Formats: sequence, structure tokens, C-alpha cells
Amino acid sequence: MAAIDPTSTEASPTERAQRWASTMDGYPGGAAVRRAHRDSSAGVGPVGTLRRDEREHIEDLTLAPGATRAREAGRRASPEEPDLLRTCFERDRDRILHATAFRRLAGKTQVFIFPQDHQRTRLTHAIEVAQVAVSLAKAARLNVALTEAIALGHDCGHGPGGHASEDALSPYVETGFDHAVWGADVVLAPLNLCAETLDGIRNHSWSRPAPTTPEGEVVSWADRIAYVCHDFEDAVRAGIVTPAMLPARVRRCCGGSRGGQLGAFIGGVLEATAATGEVGMTEELALALAEFRATNYERIYLRPASVAQGQAVARVLRALVEHFADRPNLIPEAAERGGVGAGSDEALSVAVSYVAGMTDRYVMQSAAAHLGWDADRLPGG
Repeated sequence: MAAIDPTSTEASPTERAQRWASTMDGYPGGAAVRRAHRDSSAGVGPVGTLRRDEREHIEDLTLAPGATRAREAGRRASPEEPDLLRTCFERDRDRILHATAFRRLAGKTQVFIFPQDHQRTRLTHAIEVAQVAVSLAKAARLNVALTEAIALGHDCGHGPGGHASEDALSPYVETGFDHAVWGADVVLAPLNLCAETLDGIRNHSWSRPAPTTPEGEVVSWADRIAYVCHDFEDAVRAGIVTPAMLPARVRRCCGGSRGGQLGAFIGGVLEATAATGEVGMTEELALALAEFRATNYERIYLRPASVAQGQAVARVLRALVEHFADRPNLIPEAAERGGVGAGSDEALSVAVSYVAGMTDRYVMQSAAAHLGWDADRLPGG
């Protein structure tokens, strides 16, 4: 085999690259259309495009009586014309997927700051919550698009460093910094989402008032089911806990694998919902989930190393907020707006939003660059 020269500057495209580039225009098909593959043969038959209004009618016929119906453009703060094809909740889901705040979740802590390759981030957590929530919504005949929109957006208000950011930023927010409320009322407000979507995001935490829709309730359960199971799995891989530490009730009801646990808890919600007509979980499995969560708090979230790291992150975040509140000209949003006085209430508000939107790594880079803190002494993985 020929040796690879790492210093080579040869820029000619490879055969594979040339072959890939040659497909840019696609391939000719019948009736003056283009196809993605030379040998395309798949067909759907003589069907017309299913419009949004037709799909809304199908919802009326197929969804459960208490499920949330999509109505034209939905209830939005700023009225919009309805989309030709998508329901209002599908538009919400798409807007969240394309939002900067959603992409930034890839760089924010779920449990472990600077997560390793196989550990969860806030982004992968949101995706897993959506998977669990959609499974529940489909089986219960609820509005899947609304459920998915709430699930994908539910943590967009989280700051860097996990829940430590809520402790750090609360002193600067009159009503306290709650990631659920912040996500709905501040971070996602520019997307002009439907009232039902924002309500589900705002109230997904169990400490908040109940969501007004069954889809929002489903996401509340899916969030807890997902993070309890996957946080324990991540901690096992990190050597912090062992499978033997699972509560006996969890092992008896759900087994030792994450797949078995998810299946059991999802089944518990569906069984309870079918029996009562309300979104809940059967008693024994709800107790198992509560014991599972309590174990995570004792062994993972509140272990001394986690608490110490959270406190260290909070100190960095507070220092950055105060630094930028005194220098709003360094914040892109404030610089664009102009006239934000240093040390003013407006400057503080913009600084909180700016720091809350940062990823873990950008926080530490900013502390080193703007505060002159020793990067080697800042919180790390």
C-alpha cells in the first residue's frame, strides 16, 4: 500500500467526488420531471396532494375526543395566514428544528459538562423525549405534531451547565430563571409559535402548573421517563453507578436495560390513560419511576463532585453576566440595538439572555477571553 503524504497539496478531486458531483442534476424521468436515481421505479399511484384543510378534517375523524385539533394557522401572538400543506403544529415543529436555540442544545449539559461522545447532551435528550412522547401520542390518538413540537422545544430555555444555570441566573431575573418559562417566553418567542405549543413548553416541568392540553401532559411524562432512564445509563458508562444500584422495584417492574425500562414506563402511561381517559401512569410503575429518579438524585445529580462542579459553573455564569452588563457593547444584540446603557436594567436583561444562550464550551472560552481566568482551572469534563 502506498504511503500517505500528509504534506501533499494536491487538489484534484477523487473519483468518488467526481462521481458524486455528476449526479447534481438528477436523471430524466417521464413527463419532464427529474429523478434522484438513474433507476428510480418507486411510485405512489394516481393520488393528489393532501392539503392542510383535508388533513385537519382527517384529524377530526381519527383523533381521540380530547386531543388537540389543529385549526388553520393556529392561535399565535401575531396572526398568520395558514400554510397550504402543513398544519399549524407542524409549522411550529419545523420552526423549532431550524432554530438556533435548538441547535445550541448540542453544546449544553444534560448531566455531564463537556459530554463525551456517547453521553447525552440537551439536544439528544430532547430527541429522546420526542421519541417517547410521539410513541405515547400515536397510541393514545393524540395530536402527534403538537406533541413533537413541545418535546423538541421543551428545553430550549436551558442555560449552559445544566440546572446550575438556573441557580446562577435567577438573581438577575425578577421572577427567577426557570428554563421552562424562559424557553417559552423569551428564547422561542420570536418564532411566533401557537399558544398550545408554548403552553406545553412553559409547563412541562412537574413543579409548574399543568399544561392545558393532553399532548403537553404526555411530554411531561416523556421528559421524566427519558431522562431518568438515560441519565442512569450514562452514569453507568461513566463508572459513577452500577446496575446493582437500581431500586428493587425498578428491576422487578422494568428490568435492567434502558429499552426494557422505557417500554415498561410507556406501557404504564398507556394503560392508565386507556383506563381513566386521563394522562397518567399506573401506580406500581409510577412508584418505580419515582424511586428510580430518587436514586439518580442521590447517586448522580447530588453527589459531591456534581454539586461542586455546578457551583463552579454558577460562579462563571454570574461573573460573565456582570461583565457583559457593564459592557453591553460587547454583546452582538445590544450593539445592533444601540443605546443600551452600561449597567442599566436593559443591559442586565440582554446580558442574561446572552449568557443563557451560550454553550458550555463558549462559556469557558468567554471566561478565559473576557475575564482573564485561567482556562486550566475552569470547570471541565
